Amino acid sequence: MPLDSPTPGLTTLVLRVNGEERPAVFPTHHTLLEVLREELALTGTKHGCELGECGTCSVLVDGRPVLSCLVLAAEMDGKAIETVEGLQESNELHPLQETFADLGAAQCGYCTPGILMVAKALLEENAEPSRDEIVAALAGNLCRCGSYDRIKRAIRRASAPLASAGRPADG
Repeated sequence: MPLDSPTPGLTTLVLRVNGEERPAVFPTHHTLLEVLREELALTGTKHGCELGECGTCSVLVDGRPVLSCLVLAAEMDGKAIETVEGLQESNELHPLQETFADLGAAQCGYCTPGILMVAKALLEENAEPSRDEIVAALAGNLCRCGSYDRIKRAIRRASAPLASAGRPADG
């Protein structure tokens, strides 16, 4: 919900991030990526190319993958934002986090938060995606370490418990 901003050039919003209302004051021209990291201290979302080409900064907005480096935070009023920090519930890892760890799918880990968020959106839409569907979903996410095969296996393995439990991919 927008609040009156006392300073020209600043936007004041209450953003809904990972299910919590978070007030933020930020320069109106700042991207969602900048506000998440700099104003809300949610540093799991990474700076990558900042041109929308690598997918490193992917978050979910209303359940859909969005490149946070390309959208203004000021446009997020009334939207549900999910970051990698919101995947884990209490001390329980999301199945994607578990399988990524088990299979060593996160080499350096820099691309991992964006890939996890895109994979979460995929599994919420399709609990048992084919390898081709996983490849298509991840087409905008680059991994410098080249862990693509392990990443795809981890997503497929994470889909099994979610599908068998008949529950959405968010736990």
